[in-house]
Order: sequence, then C-alpha cells, then structure tokens
Amino acid sequence: MAMSASAGAPRRPWEWDETEWRRHVGRVRAGRALKPASWPGGARCAVALSFDPDHETIPLRDNQVMPGKLSQGEYGARVGVPRILRLLERHAVPATFFMPAVSALLRPEEARGYVDAGHEVALHGWIHERTVELEYKHERDLAFRSADALERITGRRPVGIRTPSWDFSEHTLDITRELGLEYDSSLMADDEPYELLAHGEPTGVVEIPPEWIRDDAAYLNMDRYSAVRPYTPPRELIPLWRDEFDAARAEGGLFQLTMHPHVIGHRSRIVVLAELLDHIGARGDVWYATHAQVARYVWQEATGNGTPG
Repeated sequence: MAMSASAGAPRRPWEWDETEWRRHVGRVRAGRALKPASWPGGARCAVALSFDPDHETIPLRDNQVMPGKLSQGEYGARVGVPRILRLLERHAVPATFFMPAVSALLRPEEARGYVDAGHEVALHGWIHERTVELEYKHERDLAFRSADALERITGRRPVGIRTPSWDFSEHTLDITRELGLEYDSSLMADDEPYELLAHGEPTGVVEIPPEWIRDDAAYLNMDRYSAVRPYTPPRELIPLWRDEFDAARAEGGLFQLTMHPHVIGHRSRIVVLAELLDHIGARGDVWYATHAQVARYVWQEATGNGTPG
C-alpha cells in the first residue's frame, strides 16, 4: 500500500494514482463466460445445491467457547444434516458440502457419509477463519492442512473451494492454483460460471458464483449481541428463490444455492427447501449436479478438456 508522504500512513483511496486503483481492480477478475450452449441430457438448466456444515467452527473462530453458542452449531450436525440428507435422497439430488476441516475432524463419519451418499465434499477453510485477516503463509498453511484433512477423512482429495464467508484475499487465487483446485465458489461477478483471471491472465480455474440473495444465512441468521435478527419469515424465501430458479431456467443457465444445516435445518425452514425442490422437480427438465460436475462440464464444453485448473 502506498504511504502518505506527510503522515506516513496508507494513502486514502481518493489519493491513489491510476496505477494503484487499476492494480486493485485487476488482481482477480471475471474472464471468459463459461455458460454452455446446452446442459446434459437436453436439460433446460443446471441446479447446483450447496451446504456449508460450519457447525461449531464459527463460534470457535471467534473464541466463543461457552456451551450455549456451540450448541447452535451442534444442532446443525445433530438435527439439520440428517433432515437435509433425507430430503436430498427423496428427490435424488446430489449436492456439494463445503466443510471446514475442524467440522470434519469433529465428525469424520458425517464427512464420509456425504461421499457415501453420492455428494461432494469441498474446502471451506480450517476453522472458518477470516481469510482476509491472515498473512499469506498462514492462509496457505491452513488451506493445505484442510485439503489434507478432508482427503484423509473422506478418501477423496477436494477439487473445489469456498472461502469462509466468501472472503477472498490477494493470495487466495494463487493458493487455489497451487493446490491444483478446479473451481472456486466465492466470487460474484456473474450469474453463470466463468473463468478467473489473475492480473488479466487466464488461470483455468472455474468460478461457480454464489450470491447473498441465494444464501439462507443472509435472511435467517440470529446474533443475540447485535442487530442481526431473522426478520425474514422463512416462507418468504420461497418466491424469491423460485423466481431465481425460474429465471435461470428461462435463460438456460445455472441455479446455484447456498445453505447451512444450522440455518435451513430447522422445522419451519426445511419446508422452504422442500417446496423449492417440489417446484424444480415439477419442471422435469433440469440437471442436478455437484459444483465439481458443473465446473467440469462447462470447462469441457468451452475447451474440450474435462479437467479445469
């Protein structure tokens, strides 16, 4: 960061020269669009559901170690996950579970259960750390430790990543490439998959873009010590997410959704996902896929090579 000559402090954004603001903007950008001309089996659109089984890792990250806060995460594993898995099985829908390594180490049978049921397990940090607050060496170490832990537990090396809270540091893409990952699902420059650029250069890494409007936590989270409250009645998410799906289908694109077992897994909330899956299933012309399957398909269609990265 350039320093102010007078005070020795970092220059404020309006003091940057053009080189500096262009450097920030150009560090990681959206490259070529990867929306395919068609989806497998003649499907009108692709549906990629994802879940982040954060469980106890968010309070642990924040040094909140009392039983009350931890029990909310425990609910996700104890109650939410079984409900979600039953619903996915009933609809024959594969999903991607972005799992912090500490969650997997606490419950290895859960992580293996996802794979055994035909789902994907992908990277989601070590303990849901705040990536943008880490030095490069620590971010890299945690990413590699997480990949090793998930591979050891599930028997499969992760091929994709979602950074915790979708934080993305100046080093994240370099680390993603060093890990040999095929895709990321943290950035939001499009509705459809695209290739990531690093300083204007193609990387071969596919972005499966999420969005806060397609995330249950944005509407339903609760923090007793702040103004964060679940002001949105759960059923109000149904028309919003239904409209997102209907538009994706009309455009022949991708519908991607992010959920959390400790959020969507409650009785009054799982009905949102159940009704949404009923709506999607009634159309009968969608391709349900994991994030890895989407990344490989769009890359194959764009390049003739089935392995991104």
